[in-house]
Amino acid sequence: MIIFRRRNIYTICFIAIVFTCVASSRLPDMASMAASDSALKTGQPMAGDDDAFFEGLFKQYPGVFDSVLAHRRDWNVQIIYTEINRNAAGVPTLKSYYFNRSAARYHYPASTIKLPIVLLALQRLQELKGNGIDKFSAMITEPGGQGLSAVFNEPNSADGMPTIASYIKKILLISDNDAFNRLYEFLGQEYINRQLKAKQYESAQVLHRLELPLTDSQNKYSNPVAFYRNGSLLFKQSSQYNKVNYPQRNDSMGKGYYSNGKLVNKAMDFSTKNRLSLSDLHTMLMDLVLPGQMAATRQFSISEEDRAFVLKYMSAFPGESVYPSYDTANYADASSKFILYGGEKGTKPSNLRIFNKSGQAYGQLVDAAYVVDLDKQIEFMVSAAIYCNKDSILNDDVYEYESIGLPFMKNLGKALYDRELKRKRNQLPDLSGFRFNYDK
Repeated sequence: MIIFRRRNIYTICFIAIVFTCVASSRLPDMASMAASDSALKTGQPMAGDDDAFFEGLFKQYPGVFDSVLAHRRDWNVQIIYTEINRNAAGVPTLKSYYFNRSAARYHYPASTIKLPIVLLALQRLQELKGNGIDKFSAMITEPGGQGLSAVFNEPNSADGMPTIASYIKKILLISDNDAFNRLYEFLGQEYINRQLKAKQYESAQVLHRLELPLTDSQNKYSNPVAFYRNGSLLFKQSSQYNKVNYPQRNDSMGKGYYSNGKLVNKAMDFSTKNRLSLSDLHTMLMDLVLPGQMAATRQFSISEEDRAFVLKYMSAFPGESVYPSYDTANYADASSKFILYGGEKGTKPSNLRIFNKSGQAYGQLVDAAYVVDLDKQIEFMVSAAIYCNKDSILNDDVYEYESIGLPFMKNLGKALYDRELKRKRNQLPDLSGFRFNYDK
């Protein structure tokens, strides 16, 4: 299945406005993000701040969203919902609604930071294709110094070799942290941040690997990487070091945190941690699902084959994957699907597909999702973030994911799905391009 880009003038006029809305999250400590708007194509007026839309929606479900409405600022709740309407030619017009946008603060992106890394890894392969490498070429990660480990094989692959494709699958199927780290090392910190800035994702900074106790300096280094086919060397990349010094940030969370077993009574500093605003995350997902809607300079330069590959594994359940394979007892269908399912266990209907990237860390829950019902011809996008940390203490492993965060994500998805089910459309969408054969 290949998704083709639409580039007619109707697309430009209809779509651009939404990305203008999405690109600007108005976070108080991210004023520079306004520059993102200037590169977007012009079109209809922005939808504006739409707390009233969500307040009206939530009040239709008495008792379900009362705490979210009452604690929207304490819990740093952020939502972007995009309504999609198509004409007879399938060209979409989009309208986005926001919740708590004007009061939104920094939120830790957790594993949602993996989405731009997946797209940049595929883009980098396009740049290197003259060397004969692709996402299925064997990729050997060599040791790169203290704390930077090597990878020489991948037991859960068809031929036992690690590849960009296998890492992307693991990221999209189960949000594997080591797989993210290997793509981080392939790209290098400087390339990642230079490219994100060039694409005018002004909020985005990727400064560290995940789940590894490395210093800021160690994260500036990346391991040597070599690509092979049938045992023959195709391309070798030396260890890289990022010499760029980025402007000082002022991002923090909580009112206290544990360090070395002791409570520190002040906000935890996140100024050297990864950052990605909800609006930029939402925009990245939009451009992936509806390609060609943004200025060319802002797009990730990946092939249509690679785009379909990403969409397939974003929407697949872990148990549907052959290589790598996963035990459904440990990896439920919806284990990484927060929107609509809340990460709950059990088998999910195959006609309802969620193309998403979620994240969970430091009490923060985030999810960006394109939801389709292939039978009922429903489609919509929603991205949401919520801080589930009532005591505002970090690193104490006391977070309200199960009692606050996941139920919120599930109920939000259900409320929007119900709205879409009832909403009248002049033209039902043709969603055949989002049907995949998950058996191979």
